[in-house]
Amino acid sequence: MRRILDDNRGLSLIELVVTMVILTVLASLILPTAQMTSKRTKEIELRRNLREIRMAIDDYKKHYDKSLAEQKTVQVVDKSGYPATLELLIEGDDFGGLSKTKKKFLRRVPRDPFHKVEEGEPFWGMRSHDDEPDSTNWGGEDVFDVYSLSEGTAIDGTQYKDW
Repeated sequence: MRRILDDNRGLSLIELVVTMVILTVLASLILPTAQMTSKRTKEIELRRNLREIRMAIDDYKKHYDKSLAEQKTVQVVDKSGYPATLELLIEGDDFGGLSKTKKKFLRRVPRDPFHKVEEGEPFWGMRSHDDEPDSTNWGGEDVFDVYSLSEGTAIDGTQYKDW
């Protein structure tokens, strides 16, 4: 039996165009979904990081109030009991000798996934206990709350800085 070989084994131009159109349609369907998934993941990380810092601030305040109630520390006029800086949550505090070692509340300050920090710039916006609830200027007395410095908008339409 004689075999007939076709010398035109390549793809035609029409086959290539159809293949490219199919791949373009598939990519246009997948790309927005991947971008949304990435943004959603960053939003979850931002919420978790804000919760972690806020819980550490609250724990610091509870320990300060406890040491004050047990009269292990002297009450200072105009002291709110909140940490003076975020770094104090990492370095720790002994609350006037309540414990032999300094009580630490964070291992590190979590980062905001939406705000790229330049050298010497703060990681988070801060509010002291005397500041207005929506203030963007830190009074500097203590750290009562933190917020994102990102100007972005969340999937649900809210601003990250308002979380």
